[in-house]
Order: sequence, then C-alpha cells, then structure tokens
Amino acid sequence: MAEEGRRGEEEDRGPGAAHRGFVQMEELVEKLKLLNYEEEVLVKHNMKSLSRHYFVSSPYLASNPGEQFYMFTIIAAWLINVAGRPFTEPQEYDEPNATVSNILAELRALEEADDEEEEENMMDLEALKLPSSHAQSEPSSKPDRILESTVDAAEWRLEVERVLPQLRVTIRTDNKDWRIHLDQMHQHRDGITSSLRDTRSYLDKLQEDMGKTLEKVGSREKYINKQLEQLIQEYRSAQAKLSQAKERYKQASGGVTERSRVLAEISEELEKVKQEMEDKGSSMCDGAPLVKIKQSLTKLKQEMVQMDVRIGVVQHTLLQAKLKEKSNMTRDMHATNIPEPAAGPLA
Repeated sequence: MAEEGRRGEEEDRGPGAAHRGFVQMEELVEKLKLLNYEEEVLVKHNMKSLSRHYFVSSPYLASNPGEQFYMFTIIAAWLINVAGRPFTEPQEYDEPNATVSNILAELRALEEADDEEEEENMMDLEALKLPSSHAQSEPSSKPDRILESTVDAAEWRLEVERVLPQLRVTIRTDNKDWRIHLDQMHQHRDGITSSLRDTRSYLDKLQEDMGKTLEKVGSREKYINKQLEQLIQEYRSAQAKLSQAKERYKQASGGVTERSRVLAEISEELEKVKQEMEDKGSSMCDGAPLVKIKQSLTKLKQEMVQMDVRIGVVQHTLLQAKLKEKSNMTRDMHATNIPEPAAGPLA
C-alpha cells in the first residue's frame, strides 16, 4: 500500500518531479552566493565550492555521503548564526544523530520566534474599518505638478557610458551543468550524422573495391597452388631422400668413430708394452734379448705405419664417398629426381 501511495504521489506531481531536486539545488546555490557563503564558509574551512547539483541524490551523479553530511552541517550552523542565534559548529567526527537533533531544535526555536513576531505585528482589523479617519489624517502624496529632470542630457549620457561596463553581468559556463553536456551531445550527434552522410558513399565504394580485390587474390591463389602442386610433391620426395642419405652418412661416420676408438686402445696398449720392454731391458745384461726387442719394435713401427696408411686410405675413400653423395644430391635437386646412391667401399 505504501508503494502504491508513493507511486500515486509521483504521478500527481507530474513527469518533471524527478528533476525538481536539480532546480531546488540550483536555487539554493544562488541564495548561498547572495549570502557570501564562499568567503564566510568555504575560505574559513578550506573547502571547495559547491557544484550546482551537490546535494541531489541521483544514480547519474557521483556522491560522497560523509562529505555531503559534513558540508550540510557546516552550512546549517553558519545559517543559524547568521539568523541571530548562537550555534556551535559541529566537528567532522561528531555523532550524526546528535548533530541533526541540535540543528532541528534550533530550527524549531527560530520558527517559534518568527510566529511570535508575526502575532505582534498583526494589524488591527478594527482599525481597518475606519478608512476615512486615516485618509483625513494623512496628507495626500499626489504631486501637485509633473516632475522634470534638471540634469543635462550630455552629462547623463557620459555617466551612462561610464557606469555601463560595471553593469554588465558575465555568466560563467559551468562545464558540469547537464544542459551544456546535452547541447554538446546534440552538436556531436549532428556532426556525426552529417559526416556519415558524406562518407557513406566513399565507404561503400571502398567496400566494393576491396571485395573485388579479395576475389581476384583468392582466384590467383588457387591458380598458383594448382600450378605448383606437382613441384611441391617432388620437393617433398626430395626431402625424404635427403633425410635417408643423412641417416646413412651418420651410420658411416659412426663406423669411422668406432675404428678410431679401437686404434686409440691399441696405441695405449703399445705404449704399455714399450714401457714394460724398457723396464726389462734396463734390468737385463744380455744384448740378445735387447736386439730381439729392438727388432720387434721396428716391426711394430712398420705395422703402425702400415696401419696409418690404411687409415688414410679409408678416410680418403670416405671423403670421396661424401663428395660424390653431395654432388649427386645437388644434381638431383636441380633435376628434381634423386637416384639411390651407390654403396660405398665401406658397405
């Protein structure tokens, strides 16, 4: 029921009731400016000026309830003091309920004082029944002749020209005013509409040209893919054969590495034998075993030379196989047909 009653009151007030708070707030700011609140309140408490809709409760305006309440109490205390009643200014951390109660009590006292003054100044209705006596006692205020000015017209014009700049009122625009924002929105909307009307034809033409260009690029891409399909297949087969050749090369390199390891082991064993022979030769006095040992060493050196020659031959053969395989791969890449390479001498 309460919600229906509230809705009925809003309907009775009309569609402009929602904006009445904005109008009242603007009137309040103007009245406070007439009372010189900027110097009496803002400068004293180091506060910023009130906006045109500072105390309006609206979902479209940012608000700080704590700051608004403190500003309200400061202004209310100052107005009560201006009205002639002493009132202590509330502090920011005072109890809100106590502060509001004190303000309401002072307002009720001011209202009672105004009612008493109205009763004292009430006119005597009985005295109004005798208008003739007042008319006879009061002299006539009607002038006997038409008043004429004795000021010179030229001096009057000079005085008007001198005072005229001081009488001009400059209204400063408030960027936070919703009317200015609304006008700017209408201007921007008209500008966007006119610009869109001029650029729509260019955009449509650009869209059509881009569509044609994309169609040409797509058809050309399909044609190129169709022409290069055979070459792509050949390239893939060449890549597969190259991978196989690399695998065989890796296996051959592994054989050479194994032989080099065996040679290192043999050389190490030979060094050990040499050392043992030198130790035994130094301990023996007979020269025959020494001669035999020297002969054996000479034979071993000859065998090592032969082994080195064989290793060189193997390395040379492997190098020729690598060069031949590389030349075959190069030739096959140019001819797009790589034959199976012949087995090397190490196979």
